[in-house]
Amino acid sequence: CFIHQQGIPMKRRNIFQLSLAWLASASVPMHAVAATFPLKKTKAEWRKLVSPSAYEVLFEHGTERPGSSPLNAEKRPGTYVCVACNLPLFSAAHKYESGTGWPSFFQALPGALGTTTDFKLIYPRTEYHCSRCGGHHGHVFDDGPKPTGKRFCNNGVALAFVPEGQTLPALRA
Repeated sequence: CFIHQQGIPMKRRNIFQLSLAWLASASVPMHAVAATFPLKKTKAEWRKLVSPSAYEVLFEHGTERPGSSPLNAEKRPGTYVCVACNLPLFSAAHKYESGTGWPSFFQALPGALGTTTDFKLIYPRTEYHCSRCGGHHGHVFDDGPKPTGKRFCNNGVALAFVPEGQTLPALRA
C-alpha cells in the first residue's frame, strides 16, 4: 500500500520509520539544552556541594513544593546568591510577595541570569538559570509589579540569603 505525499510514494515501513523518528524526537528533554557556562563541574561534584533537594532543582530542573522555603518569609535587606556557585542573583530590595508560594523578584542583578525556553508543561515558558554555573532557578513571567512587570519565580532551595553587612561568599571555583 502506498501513500503519496508531494508526489513521493511512501510504503508502510517508511511511515513506521517516520513515526519512530517523531517519537524519538518527542523524548528529548522538555527544556532547551543549556549553553556552556563558565563554571563546569560533573554531576558527582555538584552532588557533593549542594543538598539533594538543591541538586534536583538546579541540575535536574525540578521544582520545590510551594510554600516550603523559609526564604518566603525573609524580609531583611541583603543579597540572594546561587546556592551552587555563590553568584549574586537578586537584591532583597527587588523581592516582593507574589502569593505564589515561591520567593519572587521583579528584577535580577545585571548579568546574573540567562534564559531558555521550557516546554515541560507543553506550552512554552521562559526558564532562567544562573549565568555562571547554569543551575536552574525558576521561571520568569510577565505579571510582576512595576517598574519591570516581571516576576522571577525562584525555587528557594536554589538560593542562599546573605544579610546586608555580611560579606558575600567567594565565588566557588
